[in-house]
Amino acid sequence: MQIGKAIQGAMNDQIHKELESAYLYLAMSAYFSGTNHPGAASWMRAQAREEVGHAMKFTDFVEDRGGSVALRALAAPPATFASPLAAFEAAAEHEAVVSASINALFELASKEKDYATQALLQWFITEQVEEEKTSRQIVDTLRLIGTNTSGLYMFDRELGRRGQAG
Repeated sequence: MQIGKAIQGAMNDQIHKELESAYLYLAMSAYFSGTNHPGAASWMRAQAREEVGHAMKFTDFVEDRGGSVALRALAAPPATFASPLAAFEAAAEHEAVVSASINALFELASKEKDYATQALLQWFITEQVEEEKTSRQIVDTLRLIGTNTSGLYMFDRELGRRGQAG
């Protein structure tokens, strides 16, 4: 069954949101590189790659269902943040927005009785639970560390392990 117009439009919106996410995380990676936080920079770069992968999953799905992908321009993301904590708070807030968008897309797919889209979105719903949990944990840890430079240094090294693994 070919993808419906409403679902196709919503999927194109989601592709845009996933690419915005990648762009935001790449900007955060550059911020962290410039502030001598190589672990957080690496973590954000890995996050950016993951978001591009998400955009590609949506793109492939739309194309596989006979739909058209319509890419739009991306706005420039913020380039600086008040602190590492502020950057990760922004990332956590952004993940909550993405989760809400995916949930709205699932609601539309349910209304349209588009079971293939619902099946695809189930993976993303589960992924967003992980994304929100991880970003909250990082924010909580950074709040606990506060301005302790030794703690920030050690946590930055820990964040860098993800970039090496992913």
